[in-house]
This record gives sequence, C-alpha cells and structure tokens, in this order.
Amino acid sequence: MEMISENMGYDRAITTFSPDGRLFQVEYAREAVKKGGCVVSICLNKKEKMIIFCTKKRQSNIVLSIEKIFKIDDHIAAASAGLIADARLLIEDSRIKAQQNQIMYDEPISVFALSKYIADRKQVYTQYAGVRPYGVSLLIAGINDKARLYETDPSGFMVEAKARAIGQNADKINEFLEKEFNDNLDKKEAIKLSVNSIKKTDDKFKSEEANVWSLSSEGIKEYTLEELKKIIG
Repeated sequence: MEMISENMGYDRAITTFSPDGRLFQVEYAREAVKKGGCVVSICLNKKEKMIIFCTKKRQSNIVLSIEKIFKIDDHIAAASAGLIADARLLIEDSRIKAQQNQIMYDEPISVFALSKYIADRKQVYTQYAGVRPYGVSLLIAGINDKARLYETDPSGFMVEAKARAIGQNADKINEFLEKEFNDNLDKKEAIKLSVNSIKKTDDKFKSEEANVWSLSSEGIKEYTLEELKKIIG
C-alpha cells in the first residue's frame, strides 16, 4: 500500500496550517521565487536620491524579452523574481492604486503606502480556499521625501532595506551586501556593488551580462553596455 504523508492535504486546495505550524503553499511559492532570475537593488540617499536595479540578461538561442523592472508611477518602480505573470497582475493593480491616490489626495502615493498595499493583497491570498499565494517577490522602490526600498514576499511579509536581493542565490547575495554596503556610496559605486554581488555567487557571470537601471527624480534610466563599461571598467 502506498504510504500517505502525514502532511497530505495541507498543501492542496486550501492554504491552512499543518500540525507543525507550516503553510506549505506559501513555502512552495517561496521556492518559485528562488528559481526566478536574481534582482539586486541598492538605495542611495547620502550623495543623491536614487535606487539602482541590477539583473542578469537572459541567455537564449531565441529572442526573448521578459520584463523584470516595472514602472508603477513617475516616482516608483518595482523589480520581480518568481512568476512574471503574477508580478504583472500585482503591478497593474499597483498602477491603478497609485492613480487613485493621485486623484483622491492630489499627491503622489508614498512608497510605504504602495508597498503595504501590495503586501496586504499578497497576504489575503494565503487565507482562502480556492486561491493560491502569489509566487513572486517584489522589490518596490521610489522617492518621496527620500529614496526608499521595500521587499514583499509571497506570504505578505514586508521589510524596508537599503540594499536587497531576491531570486536565485538571494541569501548569499544579501550576506555580501550586508558586508559591503555603506551609506556613502555614490551612483557609480552602487552600480559596481550590484554587479559584483551577483558575480560573487555566479562564477560564469560577466559584467556585459548585467542589466542595470536607475530610478531618480529624473525618472527611470536603463544603462547601455558602453555606459556600464565606463563605470565598471
């Protein structure tokens, strides 16, 4: 007779606690995030208000263009790791929320308020039968009074950070960022740090494979390979 796991049923159609207090569907969603392409984000406030995003270009024999960085409003952007389709839905909802805030209060939504909105929406999807958790983590960054960076994971957990990575090898990259980040970094130093943090966990990663964006008061900018070569060397 086939052996039946004592946890069977706790990871099926309903997200509920197992006898040892675990939410298996949330854990599975986090595994989906870990398999997603890595994204590193660094928040700058000392010398200039800016957020840096860095990802690895997809290598393929066919032409694929998968969006990893999303513009939500003129002052807010987000990066995703995990299921891109889930990210797209959350981003669309976030754009609507940002516009509603502008119409209702005649001011841009704060980065905290938008991050909390996304985290709350994710948390709701861990409670009810017939739905599953969002299989995506987001790095939400923007500039209000200062540059701010938040992470939300599939459970609805939300944390503010100065430098953060999500996706493949995120734990190791975050350890590296904790050691190397300091508040006095300028834009060029932050870009170098973001690229080097991925290199530390991926021996095959080369600087020319990096996709780098920045978000500042001037908007979102994607750096060309020539610009990155001048910065990284």
